[in-house]
This record gives sequence, structure tokens and C-alpha cells, in this order.
Amino acid sequence: MTATRLLLPARARQQPEWASLDELKDVLLALENKPPLVDATACADLATELGRAAHGEAFVLQAGECAERFADATPDVVLAKADELHALADEFTAAGGPPAVRMGRIAGQYAKPRSNPTETLADGTELPVYRGDAVNAPEPTAAARSALPSRLLLAYRHAGTTLSTLLERDLGLAGRTAPQRTYAGHEALLLEYEQALVRKGTDGRGYGSSGHFLWIGDRTRQPDHQHVQFAASIGNPVGVKIGPSASPEDVRTLVRMLGARRHPGRLTLIVRMGRDRIVPKLTSVLRALGDEASDVAWICDPMHGNTRVNGAGQKSRAVEDVTREIEGFVTALHAHGLHPAGLMLETAHHPVTECVDSAAELASARPLPRYESACDPRLSPRQAREVVAFTAALL
Repeated sequence: MTATRLLLPARARQQPEWASLDELKDVLLALENKPPLVDATACADLATELGRAAHGEAFVLQAGECAERFADATPDVVLAKADELHALADEFTAAGGPPAVRMGRIAGQYAKPRSNPTETLADGTELPVYRGDAVNAPEPTAAARSALPSRLLLAYRHAGTTLSTLLERDLGLAGRTAPQRTYAGHEALLLEYEQALVRKGTDGRGYGSSGHFLWIGDRTRQPDHQHVQFAASIGNPVGVKIGPSASPEDVRTLVRMLGARRHPGRLTLIVRMGRDRIVPKLTSVLRALGDEASDVAWICDPMHGNTRVNGAGQKSRAVEDVTREIEGFVTALHAHGLHPAGLMLETAHHPVTECVDSAAELASARPLPRYESACDPRLSPRQAREVVAFTAALL
């Protein structure tokens, strides 16, 4: 039996097989005694913003890394990422969109669900897959791929450093321009880490202090499993990724379990269907929800349903696929009298070449030259601006 299964119910998918149960227990005890990374008041403020976005009075722009690296938790890199996020938000508003709520995929996006638990190298060696810096390292060696509980303490430390840098930036700009808060969100994948950081808010209710906005991924959104039960237990605004395998009945159950009617902004559904499936799949979900659909903030993730392998064997995405999914998302919501509440994009703060502009370019056998992502391909700053301007024009 693995260490994870000793500490969590069996109904918790995508959890690491930690190298040491004793070390894991010590790490979790240490985390339980650490200060919260974010405060409950800021989480409540974000819920209010999400409620406004659900009614068309604002628009959430969430952007950042697919998988954050510990090495990037330096002031220079964090500030560059924040500047890019705010530049995208300003671009959106300048292009005619409503006021933008700025949220990074930052200060906690250190773990990733994976399709397979292992990978086979070119020489035939089988290794555990890289699951994000909070679990193991990407280097292809047995030592690097070992799931070390001590990395959870590093995740806490680097998240704290990142959040402090973001707060200093926001406070420093407040005297010179209209203050714009930078919210932080990540996938609540590692349940031991998330549960160890639950704290009591001013109302006495527990909230996840690891980030302002926590979401459950498409692979872990089973209503009777532990990830959804964790999301139901905390007071944060929470999100759930909804992919093409989600049935309308599943979504309706999630909406009711996660208390969408508790208050506006409580629940966000992050739709990731793919360019060719977005309209029929989302339409089926909206019909099944009926009036309950208006209790939800609807955000489009146009990235994950459009990941392909190019002719050089690299995972990539085409901007034209991304914009097609956004267009279908907006069309389906408008047909039901609902407002698109936001976008979730995977972006880089520097000019990488991980995504291409057109689907035709994916056939090329020439490797993309500046491919630096630790996991999935990100939009370059230019591509992200094009996507944001396209979305603003639709609205």
C-alpha cells in the first residue's frame, strides 16, 4: 500500500506514490502549523468579482504557466509574469471588453495530473512521470523522479515568496495608478497539501489558504470522490474543469454539491471541450441545467481540448483552434442568455515558440525552436494578445 493511500481515502485520483510515509507525516504536520498563504477576505473579494463576471459586469482573465517551476519564484520572473498578465488585461479592456479581473495561474501551480503514471525513455528505461515540482523533478533519472514529501514544503515556501512579490507590486502601484489586485489560482490536485493548509476564516468556516481560487481538474471531478468533497468543504470560490467526457447529469450534480446557489461567485465551471465539440457539448450541459446555469460563472479554457502532436513529435496548439473554441463558447452561452465570465490561458511571459498560429503548421517536421515548457505548450505574449483581442471583439 502506498503512503498516499494510508493518509487519504481510496477515492482520490492522481495522487503521488510518496517515497516515505514517515517523512510525509512530518511534512504535513509542519504545513498545518504554518501561516496561511492568502487571507479569507481576499478570497471573498474574488468571489464578489466572479459574481460580477457571471452577470456580464466584469471578465476574468486568468493566465500563466501550465506547470510552474520552483526556479522561477524569483522577484524578476514573478514580476515579469505579473506584468504580462496585467498587459493582457489592459489589452482586453482597451479592445472593448468589460473591466478585467486579473488572476494568475501562479503561486501554487506546482502539480499536474498525468495520463500515465510512467514513461519509457528512448533506451527502454521506465521511469515515473514528472508530476510537477511539488512532487518530483523533470530530469530523466530515477532519483529526480522520486516523489519526495519535502517538496511540499518547498512548494509552500516558493508560493509564499511569489505571493509576497505580487502583493508588493500591487501596493507599489496603488499610489500611481488605479489599484488592480493580482489574484492567484491553481489546481487543487495534491490533497494532503491542500488539506494541511485549510484555515479558519473570520466567519469560522474553513477555507483553503493555499490560493484565492482553487479548481478541480477534469480528471478528478467525480462527484463521489475526495477532490470534489474537499472543494465542497471550503469557503473559497472554487472551479471545476468540464471536458467532453462530462455528462450533463454529472455537471448538474456538481453544481448542486458545490453550492452554486450559496452566493454569487461561489462556483465557476471551466469548459474545455475542443474546437469541434464546444457548441454541441456545452449546449447539452446548459439545457440540462436550465435556470441553474445562471448560478455559475462560465469560463473558457480553450487550450487543453486543442492539444495536438506536431510533425516533430512535440505537443503544440494552434491559435486558430483556440479562437474557434472561444467563439463557440461565446455563441453557446449567448444562445442561452448567459454571459461568458472569463478565459483561462496557458501563457509565457517571454517569446517562446510552443504554439503555432495555424493548424496547417502542425504538420511540419521541423522542431519548434524555443520550446521550454515543463509540460504543455504555452501561448507567446504576441499570441496571447491576439487571443485576448479576439475575445474582446466577440463580447
